[in-house]
Amino acid sequence: MSYNPPMSFSERRGAVFNEELSLNTHHGIKSLAQPRPRGPPTPSMSTPAADFDQVTGSPPPPPTPAASPGPSNSRPDWKSADETEEAYLATIRQYFVKCNSAQRGRLLSDLLNLCTSQQLSFVHQFVSPLLKKDPFTTLPDELCLRILSFIDDPKVLVRASQVSRRWRDLLSDDMTWKNLCVKHDYQRRMSEVQAMRAELYGHAQRDDGAATGDCSGALTSNSLPASFGSSTGARPRLTSYKSHFKQRYLVDVAWRTGGRNISKNLTQDGGVVTSLHLTSKYIIVALDNARIHVFDTEGNALRTLQGHVMGVWAMVPWDDILVSGGCDREVRVWDLTTGNCLHTLRGHTSTVRCLKMSDANTAISGSRDTTLRVWDIRNGTLIKLLVGHQASVRCLEIKGDIVVSGSYDTTAKVWSISEGRCLHTLSGHYSQIYAIAFDGYRVATGSLDTSVRIWNAQTGECQAVLQGHTSLVGQLQMRGGTLVTGGSDGSVRVWSLERFCPIHRLAAHDNSVTSLQFDDTRVVSGGSDGRVKVWDLKTGQLVRELITQGEAVWRVAFEDEKCVAMALKNSRTVMEVSTPPPPPFFFFFFVLSTQRNIDMCTGLELLATRRNAQRPPCYPIKENPRRPSTRRQQTTQRLCSGLPGCWKQ
Repeated sequence: MSYNPPMSFSERRGAVFNEELSLNTHHGIKSLAQPRPRGPPTPSMSTPAADFDQVTGSPPPPPTPAASPGPSNSRPDWKSADETEEAYLATIRQYFVKCNSAQRGRLLSDLLNLCTSQQLSFVHQFVSPLLKKDPFTTLPDELCLRILSFIDDPKVLVRASQVSRRWRDLLSDDMTWKNLCVKHDYQRRMSEVQAMRAELYGHAQRDDGAATGDCSGALTSNSLPASFGSSTGARPRLTSYKSHFKQRYLVDVAWRTGGRNISKNLTQDGGVVTSLHLTSKYIIVALDNARIHVFDTEGNALRTLQGHVMGVWAMVPWDDILVSGGCDREVRVWDLTTGNCLHTLRGHTSTVRCLKMSDANTAISGSRDTTLRVWDIRNGTLIKLLVGHQASVRCLEIKGDIVVSGSYDTTAKVWSISEGRCLHTLSGHYSQIYAIAFDGYRVATGSLDTSVRIWNAQTGECQAVLQGHTSLVGQLQMRGGTLVTGGSDGSVRVWSLERFCPIHRLAAHDNSVTSLQFDDTRVVSGGSDGRVKVWDLKTGQLVRELITQGEAVWRVAFEDEKCVAMALKNSRTVMEVSTPPPPPFFFFFFVLSTQRNIDMCTGLELLATRRNAQRPPCYPIKENPRRPSTRRQQTTQRLCSGLPGCWKQ
């Protein structure tokens, strides 16, 4: 007896329809039998013609705007099952188990041909999850990491690490996070390129007219502080690209969100802030009323240094030592821990306008008396007198044994500290020089003639003239191959030092740019319009405004997680400390908690295996019925419930 293949789905539907039609005609019934429920038509099945009235021949009604019915997620309803149905199903199961592969295929094919579209959709929903397979369990590690390298959203990677131990192990590979650092432009590792930043806070060489740029490779051993590597306030060194990416991403996200602002009134008469420094321990503010205010990093007042009899116009900190100078023509050395004046250095005959330190024992001052003086601040003695400028020395910068100075005589000079002589005179500006930057190889000068000139420090040659500002260029900072300038025209410009061309032209402020600082990712500028703005260094887009608008902003200084602005508000000098908070939801918290929970459950499972115990002592998560469980509890519960031997809550 040969096996006859079953009829197709359309043939069965037509046979049933003809049978119902003949039965209804035989009994004299005019209306058609109620058709069986059907799901939506599929491309391989034409819509049956029984959807319209065959007696009147009227066309089917127009389609409604309602959405097409989707697949049902309901499970079989056993409430209407009779007593014999279970016996029939048991017989079918026993027969199916005894069948071979060919017999099972024929049986399934026959059953599926009897199903409607809605029933087939139910079968698809039931079978589809069973056919899914984790590709990372079969593919080699190299291919898995290659697939993960195409994901540039860190949140996706971190959520993926919660899937299984296999996924977590793959995402713990440092190469994945290294590629992500490259995609997010985090190539510079703060633990390597800027490993000295925290230790160098004490002599951050930024005065009111210029800021120090990145000088990796140009620093010499004698330019580092004596306490390098032993500072207790330094941020811990990063050991992996994952931790590096975490820190940089956290900081970037925090800078783009709101922050916690602390406002402090310094004076009631609107005194001018002449200098501001932010170190790892202190916030130091100098004013034109001869006072120096010292705060901790949270903005709490520690002490006020009094000793100058006229305005303080320059200062530079180094660890717990501060060197200051002003209109009284004196240079004073302070102990920041006690507030005592250690030395009073006299010799200048006019206002001390700029100050820098080359090491923990050596300070260099520039004055309106046209001279530079090199001091031994440990003994309080003069080491060298540098003479050569014909007018006031307005700005200076130091790298190692080399100091560069800019003057109102329109020239800049390159000096050797150890030799006490001028190596090069940089001539080319047509008006006074107000700002200077030096990275050990190149010198940048900003002038009242609206131009910026780039010089070779070794030869003294002018390499480029950068034009674009329409007024005094009073703010300069050089970092690597990037130069950022700010002018009295209110604009901030970002330049490439490799091509000597502008990268971004930012219409930053409605008035003069009074302060400027940038790092690898952002530019922070303050202006006479009373605004402090944060810009994206890579795109040139405005990220946000940090403080509420005041009458003017005197100075701005920032580090990774803090920004300090000195402003004039309501005729009062105000210090605002902005601390960007961590994002309201950030995934690294869940990475750490997920990894901790997986490791905990894995350890308990091994412990149970060794002791031949049936269950490890993994405590269930108690949940208050009146209060929903937190996300951390849900994550732990989901992870524990999927491991052998762990409790299911």
